[in-house]
Amino acid sequence: MRIDIKGSGFPLTAALMDHTERRLRFALTRSSERIVRVAVLVGDANGPRGGEDKFCRIQIHLKHAPQVLIEDIGAELYSVIDRAAERAGRNVAKRADRMKENVRQRRLKPLRSPPGDAADAPND
Repeated sequence: MRIDIKGSGFPLTAALMDHTERRLRFALTRSSERIVRVAVLVGDANGPRGGEDKFCRIQIHLKHAPQVLIEDIGAELYSVIDRAAERAGRNVAKRADRMKENVRQRRLKPLRSPPGDAADAPND
């Protein structure tokens, strides 16, 4: 699983990058075999003005499935990253479970007999 982390509106520190990567690896461990790449964008929308404007956008590219996009916003960047990583882990696990269930259902469906087969003939 490859994790790309970028900053918007401020430079990324090594501590912030380590925290983000650690939280994502922990949250996505259960489904890591299905994940191709994770793209993270963290930033400060208002710049130095302050307020609830720190954001974390996580885009998870999965094998044979649509991507998962998680966005969170708040005043404290580390807690925003924590919440977004936790939601990402839950959503990816849920999608992986749904994919497994769909495969199982397709395998368990009974085969239909071809048209004109003796099974289709009415009983007289």
